[in-house]
Amino acid sequence: MDLDILGLLLLVAFAAGWVDAVVGGGGLLLLPALLITNPATPLATLLGTNKLGSVFGTASAALAYARKVKIDRAIVVPTALLALLGSALGAALATALTADVLTPVIMAVLAGVALLVTLRPSMGTTPHPHLRTPARVLAAITLAGAAISFYDGLIGPGTGVFLIIALTAVLGMDFVSASASAKIVNACTNLGALTVFAVGGHIDWFLGLALGTCTVIGAQVGARMALDRGAGFVRAVLLVVVLALLARMGWDVLGSA
Repeated sequence: MDLDILGLLLLVAFAAGWVDAVVGGGGLLLLPALLITNPATPLATLLGTNKLGSVFGTASAALAYARKVKIDRAIVVPTALLALLGSALGAALATALTADVLTPVIMAVLAGVALLVTLRPSMGTTPHPHLRTPARVLAAITLAGAAISFYDGLIGPGTGVFLIIALTAVLGMDFVSASASAKIVNACTNLGALTVFAVGGHIDWFLGLALGTCTVIGAQVGARMALDRGAGFVRAVLLVVVLALLARMGWDVLGSA
């Protein structure tokens, strides 16, 4: 790989780590960059390499949040364990299925997220512990640990956004606490998918480790900014990332039409 291409990918990895640490969605940056700069590389290898780079950033951000934010272990632990399995199953199907059939559904969900965040400006700004009922806990664990993690293993971009919305909308967490919990779950989804890709030999280890170093640096910067600036900052970045995801997926749909 040319040094200028490698340098560009490392810069994108830093930005992806920052975005992932604040709100998730770093895959919106890194995976397309890998696809564009490595057109001859098999898709499974790019997905696996992306996961290797991402897992370092999400794990690093999770540690940074855990030092400052109290983690609801009753929610996070079972969700994270379920996420390992869900993402592994998604990764196992990644080489057999295409994302085309899922794109309209994902875009509809993202549009709903954008409307929800816009029309409910108070959502996520303060915690609402009264929403934490047994039924909602079960729903959140199932949604985040099974459905969203499966999507992460299969495709990936936007997983952190979906996790944060699930935790704020279903359980009434504030955005900072939800982001902290989401990072732990997201680290497990990356690890589950990464294991499957590694077993299948679908990873460029040198490139993935180089990307991982940069995502760690970006994640540390992003996590500190989110913790210092609070829920309002996270909400603003969340909305920007959701709109960017929609724009990116819409462009892909138009380009393939």
